[in-house]
Amino acid sequence: MKHITIIVPDGDSNNLSSIVGAYKIFTRANMYWKENGRKDLFTIQLAGISEKVGFYENVFTVKPHINIAAITKTNLIIIPSLNHNYQKAVKGNKLLIDWIEKQYKNGAEVASICTGAFLLASSGLLDGKSCSTHWAAADSFRSMFPKVNLQTDKLITDENGIYTNGGAYSFLNLMIYLVEKYYDRQTAIFCSKVFQIEMDRNSQSSFTIFTGQKLHGDEMIQQAQSYIESKLDEKISVEHLSSKFSSGRRNFDRRFIKATGNTPLEYSQRVKIESAKKAFETTRKTINEVMYEVGYSDVKAFREVFRKITGISPLEYRAKYNKEAVV
Repeated sequence: MKHITIIVPDGDSNNLSSIVGAYKIFTRANMYWKENGRKDLFTIQLAGISEKVGFYENVFTVKPHINIAAITKTNLIIIPSLNHNYQKAVKGNKLLIDWIEKQYKNGAEVASICTGAFLLASSGLLDGKSCSTHWAAADSFRSMFPKVNLQTDKLITDENGIYTNGGAYSFLNLMIYLVEKYYDRQTAIFCSKVFQIEMDRNSQSSFTIFTGQKLHGDEMIQQAQSYIESKLDEKISVEHLSSKFSSGRRNFDRRFIKATGNTPLEYSQRVKIESAKKAFETTRKTINEVMYEVGYSDVKAFREVFRKITGISPLEYRAKYNKEAVV
């Protein structure tokens, strides 16, 4: 029989929901498998380095089934999401991180949920690989792990036996994805129906709130960001920006990308589309009215950029987030 290990990290730094959710979904998949005349496919255990771990100021307590030291071989490791003190969580779970790295090199696959990617990345296993995490943690993640190819638009990444996913309760989509991989499509469909989780969702783009990375310390780029944000209704060229801040085009581009993770054009697009999203959420303005307000005059170009950033069209976005506007 194969083995699934759901990690319970030490410290009040974890989100209980992702531990419980992962355990319930895989336990139900096992039950469905048996109900259809087949043997248990997996032993599913919670594992940690302490006998019990408190959550939310010890309102809840989890008692892992087993200490990681007693597991010589596992097939799939699931790392739950963390609360916001990522560096503290990484420092307090060195034993777990080393164990995860060792198990992966011994043939185990590893799945991180949301900000659990911080623990996984600390092992070095994500270096040079693609990874997703919660969009709100993207800046912190990039600064801590520059060797990882972070893709926050992706809901799920799947590379060399390592799986990661986007933010919060989207981990349920990763669990269904893994059930299909480890059991079969029919079991995944059954679990998606029982737990009412949408199948085959692959993007978290429409949930992202773009705020712009401004913790980089490059004063010129911070000024350029503020200038872009103050000229929403204008089309600003990169040449204009670089000359305004007395910098050569190539040097300006390089500094902007290094500081923000975006090219100046991408940054401008994201700022404009974020403003458009807020207008669609809170007003009854037409697509054209919003488009002009954020500096676009070509409907086709606006739709293409909007879809590229959010994953859906302006009309779909408005229908999703503004019920009054579609009445």
